[in-house]
Amino acid sequence: MMGLLDLLSGGGAKGLRKPKNIRHNGRTLAEILEAHENFCLGRDGGVRADLRDADLRLADLHYANLTGALLAGANLSGASLRQAKLGRADCTGADLRGADLRNTDLTESHFPGANLAEAQASGIECFRCDLSNANLERANLRNTNFRAANLKGARLAGADMNVTILRETDLEGVDLSGVDLTTTLMPRGYQSNAKKAAADH
Repeated sequence: MMGLLDLLSGGGAKGLRKPKNIRHNGRTLAEILEAHENFCLGRDGGVRADLRDADLRLADLHYANLTGALLAGANLSGASLRQAKLGRADCTGADLRGADLRNTDLTESHFPGANLAEAQASGIECFRCDLSNANLERANLRNTNFRAANLKGARLAGADMNVTILRETDLEGVDLSGVDLTTTLMPRGYQSNAKKAAADH
């Protein structure tokens, strides 16, 4: 069976769907994004983007302003959210498998129970982000800042966490199996199970 990344990278950027070609609740995604931009700026005609349960697979949302948008349960698998603004957005239970989130701002956004397996999420700002019980397995999280983020119960097995910042981060119940933490900035006094076992000998 073809891996998700093989499937998604097959079309490359050309395989992405443009916002004007995606419809949700009778409106194009381009119209929804424009109204949301006006909402963020306090302009007339501004409406918060409600994209709950929307089918946004492979959507081209590069640079999109989704600050405070409602994306709970949305399917964003394979979507490009590169350099997008998702601060304070509600992405509870959203599907972002294989999505491109490089250099995206996720400050104070909500991702509890979201699926970010194999996501390209290097260089992102996750300050005070809620990623409790999220699936981040095999995700690229290099140079990502998780300071003061909620990662309780998150699954990070096999993720790339080189130079990732986990200072002031609660790692209770976090699965870090198979993760190389040699260059990861861990919370003060953090001891992995392997280190604890070695210390006991």
